[in-house]
Amino acid sequence: MNPPLTAGRGWVEPAPLARPVLLSLFLVAVLGSGMSPVAAEGQEVPQAFQGAELLPITGPPIPSGTLVVHEGRIVAVGPDGEVDIPADAEVHDVTGKVIMPGLVDTHSHIGGIDWGDASSPILASTRILDALDVRHDLLRVSRAGGITAANLMPGSGHLMSGQTAYIKLRDGRRVEDLLFCDDPLTEICGGMKMANGTNPLRTSPPFPQSRARSAAIVRERFLEAEAYRDRLAAAEAGEGDPPPRDLELEGIVQVLDGERMVHHHTHRHDDVMTVLRLQEEFGFRVVLQHVSDAWIVAEEIAESGFPASLLLIDSPGGKLEAAEAHIRSGAYLEAAGATVGFHTDYWITDTRYFLRQAGLAVRAGMSREGALYGLTMAGAEMMDLDDRIGSLEPGKDADFLVLSGDPLSVYTRVEETWIDGVKHFDLSDPVDRAYATGGYGRTDDEAGLRGGGR
Repeated sequence: MNPPLTAGRGWVEPAPLARPVLLSLFLVAVLGSGMSPVAAEGQEVPQAFQGAELLPITGPPIPSGTLVVHEGRIVAVGPDGEVDIPADAEVHDVTGKVIMPGLVDTHSHIGGIDWGDASSPILASTRILDALDVRHDLLRVSRAGGITAANLMPGSGHLMSGQTAYIKLRDGRRVEDLLFCDDPLTEICGGMKMANGTNPLRTSPPFPQSRARSAAIVRERFLEAEAYRDRLAAAEAGEGDPPPRDLELEGIVQVLDGERMVHHHTHRHDDVMTVLRLQEEFGFRVVLQHVSDAWIVAEEIAESGFPASLLLIDSPGGKLEAAEAHIRSGAYLEAAGATVGFHTDYWITDTRYFLRQAGLAVRAGMSREGALYGLTMAGAEMMDLDDRIGSLEPGKDADFLVLSGDPLSVYTRVEETWIDGVKHFDLSDPVDRAYATGGYGRTDDEAGLRGGGR
């Protein structure tokens, strides 16, 4: 039996009959104070962490530093003795520990996988946020691995699988509590998932049976979206009536206008080049996801100016397209001048082993600084969130980890995960520790979506 969900330290979810009363009292208190439910978790007392090695990512390491956070934001970062600690702060002695920003997973399927249906190879209007189970056990497992933000994807069995969601891995009762955006009805809350290679290929229409036809279908839909956009612009200028609203084409127009980042599943070197040709033709922004053959086309990727998010812990024997995957890819891309990030593609890689990817990249020749950047700031940039997360800087969200040692060591454990200045994982808590150490079948998803998470 799974342990009860918690929403912040020490709070246990009430029995079903008690929920309406408790929730009503909670909302009265929150709405009366003008605070959001997430902000109401308790950040009024400043928190100061002293004595740890700080890894700001955008600056040099601080061997013995102080981090101060308050009301969900980082207030100060600096060497011990050079940072003013508020008189009312709760001070944490973290001597001998390492503090770094929360990890950013640019490609994940936690929260309940939705692989999409077979109605069309293009599903631009599909939103993964409409399928997200905010109480899914894997959110807790991921926090145990130090992941504080993630790009949740629909599946890769389509040329365009739909709209992704950028989320914080905080506790929440509804999807809006996890999203970076304020209103999913009016705002863009993620990117667009696309794929090429073998995943979208099927034996019968409307799906393609070849790589060439795959690219042709995408080009046709992009051209339709351009025409749709032109008609909307003409109508705005008073030249004719607007076309009927088309949710599919709306999503693609957002891609064409650069408002929505394309996160493109692509493995083989020739498939990578196809993505870059399509980008050159239609001008969309793109993150190259997986890129098993990145080391083969590193110069071309760097020349394009677009980043690559790597999956270094994979099983090459499990997929022919990944046969040439190599941990050298990070080093080759870095040497060529490309931006490099990492992802788990859970369930391909367990989210608790995310730090290992940077360790493997360094072992294969990537710089330590570049690999740590890839776990944090690079991912934030790929999700257009680098002004909020990815580094320890004053004004940014208070998302950080307390580690037992060097982040690249296999012996290091994530001891605490803080999101928005609230502790969401504590290795010393028996319930949290079970999520950090449990093996096959420990969570509802590890044994193959058995369902639940309750």
